[in-house]
Amino acid sequence: MGHTRSKFIFITGGVLSSLGKGLAAASIGALMESRGLTVTFLKFDPYINVDPGTMNPFQHGEVYVTEDGAETDLDLGHYERYTHAQMGKKNNYTSGRIYYSVILKERRGDYLGSTVQVIPHVTDEIKRAVAELADGVDVVITEVGGTVGDIESLPFLEAIRQFRGDVGKENCLYVHVTLVPYIPAAGELKTKPTQHSVKELREIGIQPDIILCRTDRFLPPELKAKIALYCNVEPEAVITAKDVETIYEVPLVFHREGLDDRIVELLNMWTRAPDLSMWEEIVGRLKNPSQEVTIALVGKYVHLRDSYKSLNEALVHGGLANDCKVRIEYVDSEEIERHGVEEVLPPADGILVPGGFGSRGIEGKIEAIRYARERKIPFLGICLGMQLAVVEYARNVAGLQKAHSSEFDPETPDPVIYLMRKWTDYSTGKVEFRDEHCFRGGTMRLGAYPCRLSEGSIAREAYGAEEVAERHRHRYEFNNRYRGVLERAGLRIAGTSPDGELVEIVEVPDHPWFLGCQFHPEFKSRVFEPHPLFVSFIEAALKYRRNGS
Repeated sequence: MGHTRSKFIFITGGVLSSLGKGLAAASIGALMESRGLTVTFLKFDPYINVDPGTMNPFQHGEVYVTEDGAETDLDLGHYERYTHAQMGKKNNYTSGRIYYSVILKERRGDYLGSTVQVIPHVTDEIKRAVAELADGVDVVITEVGGTVGDIESLPFLEAIRQFRGDVGKENCLYVHVTLVPYIPAAGELKTKPTQHSVKELREIGIQPDIILCRTDRFLPPELKAKIALYCNVEPEAVITAKDVETIYEVPLVFHREGLDDRIVELLNMWTRAPDLSMWEEIVGRLKNPSQEVTIALVGKYVHLRDSYKSLNEALVHGGLANDCKVRIEYVDSEEIERHGVEEVLPPADGILVPGGFGSRGIEGKIEAIRYARERKIPFLGICLGMQLAVVEYARNVAGLQKAHSSEFDPETPDPVIYLMRKWTDYSTGKVEFRDEHCFRGGTMRLGAYPCRLSEGSIAREAYGAEEVAERHRHRYEFNNRYRGVLERAGLRIAGTSPDGELVEIVEVPDHPWFLGCQFHPEFKSRVFEPHPLFVSFIEAALKYRRNGS
């Protein structure tokens, strides 16, 4: 492959899904950075979809949007939040995208008449995706989605098996995340699931170098020795991946277990001593806040918390900046429609309506927004939340009683939100055009776009800047035909695209803190750099709580 300077770490998972492979990968990245190394990440997802952009959040969780507009797996959010690495289109590949690329090459004639097969053509495409990221970084960390034994994962596992032969054993490391459950009835930790998972991985041809054991307590030395014996690793390579109070404690637990020492030893790397003082300070502050606020998150996907992963973390970051614990109360907007906002909405110091798609629960969200505006409760609306704030204001303040978004009511006489048909991609200078007949996948306004902030606005004060760049994922926008009537009714246009054509932020001036933004600020919030809007929102919630109103 020719990338001998770079080292490659592959992370696989066994027994069951949702063991935390993404957090493990991100934490390993953080540990490598603490030693002065540069890292990047790659996530392989075995499903056939080209990307997760059209997938149901109940099945897949959040779709994370990168700076360059890629719709990706939520694990890429962990990678960006834990390290300085910036993710993009090259950092997430699905089976669908790999096969799509192979089929295009076959159609072009790139394979010169060969019979196109999983080995070598698909596996070579997978290896190419890994090698492509190696330039200019010390460590490439690749997470293979799914569970060992899944039929969909086999081409990826075969490719990473081959990869060690391509780059040399001293440049490639396999980390396997597995489960060591505690059985209360027996009073024991059980290693059999781990043994079987590693056995299955070895049958594929991969001998793990390190085993991360997900469990609720630290593993005793004798249990580590047992796992090491049966799984053919050193006892020092059996690492406890213990449940923690806050996910930002994971790098510290891994370091305590000697994971980073083991990695640099196996990869024959010379590094400086790790400096984890910033992580220790952050964890200390997260565990010992001096105050607390409650935020009501009113959405449609509240029964799967992973649907709002970045949002949850951004609220934690906002709380951290205010020395405050943020308690999130998830509210199903359909319940508001059934029983009324006062009956369903819990006592809250702030109300947040996030992005989403589809007409289900829309009127419940609008009722929650009206409640926040009339009761002077701090409110943040994101993407769809901003659009519905405009609808609510048009109906109940500007007198447009039948106002709606054309997404949900194509026949509305007052479409204050409507389909975007034209916008400029400032990164390329290209003008994009859309209509109702476009494909669903990859056709939204995606990625980072500049936003110019109005003097005297909440947003301008929060950011402390005239212009910012934020990430978008939407098809509908504020209808400029209604800009005049809504501004005359008191709505403030607090942020627009540089040409003034697209409304990006709206505010209600006669309210302590009411802001809706078309973009997704949660995608740019970091534990060491909380996003300004979330810092300001939580600060407003604290003031509301102190004033007792």
